[in-house]
Amino acid sequence: MKANHRYHPSQIVMHSAMALLIVLTFAFGKYVHGLPLSPAKFQLLSYHKWAGMLVLLLVAIRILLRLLKGAPPLPASMSPHARLAAHAGHLALYALMIAVPLSGWLMSSAYDIPVVMFGIWQLPDLIAAAPELAPRLKGLHELLNNALLLTVVLHVGAALKHHFIDRDGLLQRMSLRR
Repeated sequence: MKANHRYHPSQIVMHSAMALLIVLTFAFGKYVHGLPLSPAKFQLLSYHKWAGMLVLLLVAIRILLRLLKGAPPLPASMSPHARLAAHAGHLALYALMIAVPLSGWLMSSAYDIPVVMFGIWQLPDLIAAAPELAPRLKGLHELLNNALLLTVVLHVGAALKHHFIDRDGLLQRMSLRR
């Protein structure tokens, strides 16, 4: 596959790093959610929030890289419907990578529990404390997380289909190996 048919190495590294971070943050969030209320749970929640804010920062960098470096063309063998599905899937992934951490930040603000990065830098609240709204934002955050999980599973499934069934080289676009 030609070099111009691959993502830039910086995009490949960011993709892999974010994939790992999102999976770990999701799993960690599920774990912490199930813990009983305690000071230890609040400490672990702060780590989860740091990871979420890191996802938000990294997705901004990924968007910038995508604007600067572009994306390699999709395989010519893909139907117009498959191309549309690929673009819609990527748009959904980016939207959810933004929406999930923002919904968590909004939820923290509504519960009047600040997001303090690394225990030293308090981020501003996105909204004033709103105890009546906080549970709905919690539900939204959980819904968006599950939507992101489903979208990631579909994304991975589509990539594997292209690699093992279609054998069209699509997966190699994200490979650092030439």
